[in-house]
Amino acid sequence: MINYKENQECKTAIIEINRPTQLNALNNKVITDLSDKLNDIEHTPSIRSVIISGVGDKAFVAGADIKEFQDFTTERAIELSKSGKIKLFNKISHFSKPVISAINGYALGGGLELALSTHIRIASSSAKLGLPECSLGLIPGYSGTQKLPQIIGVNLAMEMILTAKMINAEEAHRIGLVNHVVEQDNLLEKCLKICKLFHGTSPEALSSAIKSINSCYLNEGDDVESREFGALFETDNFKEGVNAFLQKRKPNFN
Repeated sequence: MINYKENQECKTAIIEINRPTQLNALNNKVITDLSDKLNDIEHTPSIRSVIISGVGDKAFVAGADIKEFQDFTTERAIELSKSGKIKLFNKISHFSKPVISAINGYALGGGLELALSTHIRIASSSAKLGLPECSLGLIPGYSGTQKLPQIIGVNLAMEMILTAKMINAEEAHRIGLVNHVVEQDNLLEKCLKICKLFHGTSPEALSSAIKSINSCYLNEGDDVESREFGALFETDNFKEGVNAFLQKRKPNFN
């Protein structure tokens, strides 16, 4: 489910999510594989940074695998949200080494939440970003309601989440959602250039800086998000939203 290689010159691990026919959608296997690989990297001193991307030029990660959600109860949905944060999303946010997302196409739903978890975001000029969960009768469940406002501000985050709209790379850069926008062919090169800059810093200082920066956002919002995410799985509108998505039609919400 993932490809892995190392760039020795930049001392960087490069992880690619490899489900191109599903537009690299997240499922439990991908989340587990990413988590396990990060555990290995954490204990590999020769690796100073990490780049996460998706295979191909269409999608970084085009959301979660909606098919997995169809029969979830509230309790199972809450557990999905909480375990995903512990296993992967918050692990990335609090990772002791810098993590860069190379957003090479669609970054939607859980895909954008994955990018939001990384410390630096670089997008190709063709990238599209959004949190469309409300159009499925849901809300973002992997810290999207927490991290997006922290990054772009409450007003813009409200608009993106409540309208479920998708924005292009230039707009994402304008509002501070991504750090840089480059052409697709230059995406990895740009990420590696940033990784090289880490060589002039102390690994211990980077770890402390990440921890210190993250400390200004500590609150109970993640737990509220997980509870609200799970409760929506019992609603008729969620079932309608998922069915409409799978049937490729517009939902008819009550």
